[in-house]
Amino acid sequence: MGNIVVFGASGQLGHCLKKVAEEKGVADIHFLPEDEANILNVAAIKTVFEKYKPTYAINCAAYTAVDKAEDDVDLARSINKTGAENLAVACKEAGSVLVHVSTDFVFKGDNPNPRVEDDIAEPISVYGLTKLEGEQDITRILDAHFILRTSWLYSEFGNNFVKTMLKLGADRDLLKIIADQVGTPTYGIDLAACILDIIASGKTNYGLYHYSNEGVTSWYDFAKGIFDLSATNVKVLPIRTFEYPTRATRPTYSVMDKSKIKRTFDIEIPYWRDSLAICIQRLKQ
Repeated sequence: MGNIVVFGASGQLGHCLKKVAEEKGVADIHFLPEDEANILNVAAIKTVFEKYKPTYAINCAAYTAVDKAEDDVDLARSINKTGAENLAVACKEAGSVLVHVSTDFVFKGDNPNPRVEDDIAEPISVYGLTKLEGEQDITRILDAHFILRTSWLYSEFGNNFVKTMLKLGADRDLLKIIADQVGTPTYGIDLAACILDIIASGKTNYGLYHYSNEGVTSWYDFAKGIFDLSATNVKVLPIRTFEYPTRATRPTYSVMDKSKIKRTFDIEIPYWRDSLAICIQRLKQ
């Protein structure tokens, strides 16, 4: 595997990678604190590469506040685009491979067919646009890259939909959840395992890949699943998107086709509800 460095290690996916790396016995992986490895600080990145001489750099750093990004365009772009560009340049200079995490929000979401990697990306939010710009910069600068688009990420770490629902469900008798936005939840532990399996494979099939859990669901059904599996007694009502206006527009349908990643790396992807059950069990513990 060689040396691996993780940028954005304090976030949700960084924590998932740490847990999975421990379980898999991955030794030479370094989870770097923000003050040592700020992806906007070119000098700091250079120092990291000189110190650790990584074979792989994993970028988990991202601006993910979708609604806030509509007004915070410069910061979202600096992290999602410029940060990605900085790492691509550093990897190119050092001969390292970059593993970068992107999003289903690069798609417009108006086509009810699972998106493949070659489909045209037409983001409808600042978040989606800046993530796409980051992808484009990496692709332009660095051949040795794996870009993994994922969707609806949750885990026992950080802030996410599952933890929010459990918190709200404990306090309220009734919740109204959007039922006309469809996609696939992704358990961060599964994504982290996929990333480390790709690295362990040693394969050089570089490029763009889609990864989420298997299956298709709405936010409403996702919430229902959370409450069913956690035995939380709360009434959930389905609502339409227009009944819950948000600053950023979301894709209506953002299911991704995972054929390419499964075929290339011989990866088995768990069904979303099975992974959700595991996460809820861990949260209870």
